[in-house]
Amino acid sequence: MRDTFHDELDRIGSVLVEMTKLVSCAMSRATTALLEADLTLAEEVISSDAEIDRLYRETEDRAFELLARQQPVAVDLRLIVTGLRMVADLERMGDLALHVAKIARMRYPVSAVPPELHDVIRDMGEIAQRVVDKAGAVIEGNDVELATELEQDDDRMDELHRRLFTILLSGWDHGIESAIDITLLGRFYERFADHAVSVARRVIYLVTGEMPEPASSR
Repeated sequence: MRDTFHDELDRIGSVLVEMTKLVSCAMSRATTALLEADLTLAEEVISSDAEIDRLYRETEDRAFELLARQQPVAVDLRLIVTGLRMVADLERMGDLALHVAKIARMRYPVSAVPPELHDVIRDMGEIAQRVVDKAGAVIEGNDVELATELEQDDDRMDELHRRLFTILLSGWDHGIESAIDITLLGRFYERFADHAVSVARRVIYLVTGEMPEPASSR
């Protein structure tokens, strides 16, 4: 019975890692679709979100079943509850990639991003992919040291987010609709990184038993 229980716990961890890979691919493709006005790629990202949602529901159901059947305590209980929170973060990251792809689809056949912002959005996409890839490695290896690195990546994302607003407020001449798109996109990428940091912080909690304070409060 206990072997089956721990196999189920291991399965939750494996699904979390799998979800990080799917989310990483989704955001990478969504960014490319956005910058290159690639409708086919945008549609692929939109349709692939169903698999992320399926894994989210499957993991949530498995976790609730384990709570009901096994009534875990101590470390096992912490693992299940933390897994529920992490899977919710990852599902939301998938939704954020979906939103990026939907903006790409909505503005097709032109890019929603003006040429002078391509480098900023490309950098934000690269950081987004980097943080979720690191989050996957953190989950797989319970790597506390690597988890702390995500705060630095998040700081870089915040810098790029602020740069977008500086440009928007400095003689923007692409119209209100474009300004709204860029504002939303900046928020999507910024929140994506925040969720990755949340996942990493929860792994630190699993390993150490203590939830680290957000960088902003230190």
